[in-house]
Amino acid sequence: MLHQPFFVPSPDQPRSITLYDGAVPAGFPSPADDHLDQVLDLNRHLFRHPAATFLARVRGDSMLGAGIHDGDLIAVDRALSARDGHVVIAILDGEHTIKRLRRREGRVWLLPENDAYEPLEVAADASLTICGVVTHVIHGLTVGVKS
Repeated sequence: MLHQPFFVPSPDQPRSITLYDGAVPAGFPSPADDHLDQVLDLNRHLFRHPAATFLARVRGDSMLGAGIHDGDLIAVDRALSARDGHVVIAILDGEHTIKRLRRREGRVWLLPENDAYEPLEVAADASLTICGVVTHVIHGLTVGVKS
């Protein structure tokens, strides 16, 4: 489920931060390179189609296996065509949901990524609207960490 209202980014208001010019190794530590050479415009990085992209906050835990947690922000691109395997925002019979889209042999499912939830097969007479494709997930590292 998604909280509303959605946030729509403005291409007229760039959001820039300093980008460390070098990879940060996830293995053995290496000396710092002191490379703060670039500025990263988050609008350009996160929003391929800014006029067709919105941010939404996720509510629920059905997509944990995809790295999407309760409270995360997701970027949703309405300009992309949803294909089999994409994580999408859908409205199924009037209810918003975030699920992985599965299309096989003329049948459609909305798949959770948490074994606690059942896949949703979309009935032929159901009302299904795909609102967009999830392109990015933003969450803090304290998600799921108990203090």
